[in-house]
Amino acid sequence: MGLAVSTGGLYHPHMLNTIVHGEPTSLPPLVIAHGLYGSARNWGVIARRLSDERQVVAVDMRNHANSMWNPQHDYPHLADDIAEVIDQIGGSADVLGHSMGGKAAMTLALQHGPIVRKLVVADIAPVAYSHSQIQFIEAMRAVDFSQVSRRSDAEYQLADLGVEKALQSFFTQSLDIAGKRWLLNLDILASEMPNIMGFPKLEAAWDGPALFLSGGASDYVLPEHRDTVRFLFPGARFAKIPGAGHWLHAEKPREFEAAVRTFLNA
Repeated sequence: MGLAVSTGGLYHPHMLNTIVHGEPTSLPPLVIAHGLYGSARNWGVIARRLSDERQVVAVDMRNHANSMWNPQHDYPHLADDIAEVIDQIGGSADVLGHSMGGKAAMTLALQHGPIVRKLVVADIAPVAYSHSQIQFIEAMRAVDFSQVSRRSDAEYQLADLGVEKALQSFFTQSLDIAGKRWLLNLDILASEMPNIMGFPKLEAAWDGPALFLSGGASDYVLPEHRDTVRFLFPGARFAKIPGAGHWLHAEKPREFEAAVRTFLNA
């Protein structure tokens, strides 16, 4: 119970690195896809807690943490990566994705429908966004590694560069202190930002059970997005976590976990 095993991608150099929590049970496994600049490790607490009922597999998305670096970073490719992981763990799974991972999870359901049993999309809609995340790449590029011997050194520098407290500690989880580098392919994430902020035009719909779970204080999923969501996902249900922003799973982990658990077990 709660045992985390990292596959390290040893046998599948092109497959995503995964952190596996718990053993397979009679319930479908849950695959978790993190957002931009995140990692499987960010989801440790929630993954561990949910693994009391089902196996939970958190992935490092391509160009993040311990997964492969690849010049293509668009949602059809990200969805194919997750499909490959699901194929390895039995061919069918529940899928939870946050932000960029949510768009990857939606694309997965639209392109590989039969392998997704239930879908949880955390604080993102299947639309193009105008607020770029490029300023965080600029901040991470500006960190002077000659002045970094511990995580807090990088946090101080990010603070001076105007990055808010919660995001400082979040970004520095992707820091390789010994190697004096970020475990993020910043160049590709920067060049692919239009794809990351966008959403592919797919002639498909997926009518399985889908929960669109948003932060009550977030502006990422707006009322005007609901028609688009319902067109692509006729089985969509909407819920909000009061007082949470875009990083709802980090801000309100207990409430987030309860909402996900209730939906998956319904």
